[in-house]
Amino acid sequence: MTSERDQAGRAGRGGIAVLGAKVFFVVSGFAQQTLLPRAIGLAGYGALALVSVPINILNSVVIASTVQGVSRTIASSHGHERAAFRSVFRVHLVITAIVAALFAALAPAIGAFERAPHIVLPLVLVALVVVAYGVYSPLIGLLNGRGEFTRQAGLDVTFAIGRTLSLLAVGWLFVHRGWGGTLGATLGWVLAAIAIVPIAAWLALPLRTGTAGRNVGAAAIPVGAYLKQLLPLAGAQLFTNAVMQIDLMLLGRFLSVNASETQVSDEWVGVYKACQLFAFLPYQLLLSITQVLFPMLARAKAEGDPVRIRLYVERGARLAAVACGMMVSVLVAVPGSVLRFAYSEDVAARGAHTLRILALGQGSFTMLAIATTILSSLGRERIAALITMSALVVVGAACTLLTSRASFGQPQLVATATGTTIGIVVALLTAAREVRKTTGGFVPWVTVARVLLALAVAGTIGSFTPTTGRLLTPLVAISVAIVYFVVLGVSRELTRADAHALKALRG
Repeated sequence: MTSERDQAGRAGRGGIAVLGAKVFFVVSGFAQQTLLPRAIGLAGYGALALVSVPINILNSVVIASTVQGVSRTIASSHGHERAAFRSVFRVHLVITAIVAALFAALAPAIGAFERAPHIVLPLVLVALVVVAYGVYSPLIGLLNGRGEFTRQAGLDVTFAIGRTLSLLAVGWLFVHRGWGGTLGATLGWVLAAIAIVPIAAWLALPLRTGTAGRNVGAAAIPVGAYLKQLLPLAGAQLFTNAVMQIDLMLLGRFLSVNASETQVSDEWVGVYKACQLFAFLPYQLLLSITQVLFPMLARAKAEGDPVRIRLYVERGARLAAVACGMMVSVLVAVPGSVLRFAYSEDVAARGAHTLRILALGQGSFTMLAIATTILSSLGRERIAALITMSALVVVGAACTLLTSRASFGQPQLVATATGTTIGIVVALLTAAREVRKTTGGFVPWVTVARVLLALAVAGTIGSFTPTTGRLLTPLVAISVAIVYFVVLGVSRELTRADAHALKALRG
């Protein structure tokens, strides 16, 4: 019993360390994005966004699928971790080399699609980030599979700091030398990604298990079997990240078509990127709910307990809906003040209306991610993947139809945000129907109605608030959140039972 408690304690502390590192990663990324326009200019920031979109989609697939795949392999290779890691590491090296080479080869085509030839060289250069991540991610998966979460968290924090400093410093240097801020920031990213690899290798290798050296060949993993496990993980990540980024890619293209000069187009891309930074916050901050729900639902399913499954789904989804609604209400109510908190007055004025719409879409995406996680944890991965893929298709079609017909500048940003929101809401409704069909529940309809009411009231009151400076914005945001919760309390959505549930969750 004591041993089990010790193991649980270590796992809990490790989980807290990883969660803290992820929060730090989000915060450092937020700081990085707000400082970059000052270091390389708004146009350089927009051009860097066009470089980042395709490579971030690819990197997210590489990192998430690799860490999960290697972690599962190591965790199930008791006494043969060295041979298992060598087998999967070779697979990932080959995949990484192929993917990086293909991306570099496609750089001219991506630049042509975006009507932005000035991003081709940074796109070729950033392919080196794929190579670095392809080596770094298996090492993180090794640490994760061995349960060394504190080391994993330390690497995440180290890389977050190094990447932010390198992006800003090299980008600023290139601007002042007249070499281009976008190219400099890209080079800074590459340098940080390469630098973290030897640090990760030093921490993860050699294997620190007493049985690592025995039966070296016994746990060699068949390539076919490993790829069969890896591809579904990669596919799910690909669709999810593509849905989050396709709007910016399409916007960049249509802005370039109508722009009188490249710099003006890049500036508008930078404004939309600033809106995305805040619109993604609900998803980033509530992602932990999916990480908690997945194992709980999988365990309840394995035990054949449909009542517990429905209870977990309804409680988790309702909690997510209430929390997501609170964050979205602030973004909808005072979008100009929120943007002004991190960016210039110009960005706030140009992006406020776009953020108001995009916040609704990305709030819906948060709930879509939770719904697809529920389906995946209950063995309906294919349905979840099809729903996410359909969201990608609808978002792409809606953005193309609306943005291509809108006037240059702010109307195109608003059209893109509208198309994104339409596509995600359609996918969310489909996912919610499938979850209800599978488990018997999702977010209760009465909760949906009350959250929408509270969001509407808070948003309406906030719309009469003028744009505030950085010092007052947090107070205004808190005031909007209070209005939101007051409406939920008056409508009897929040009760004493919720307070007890929160205390139990904290425990």
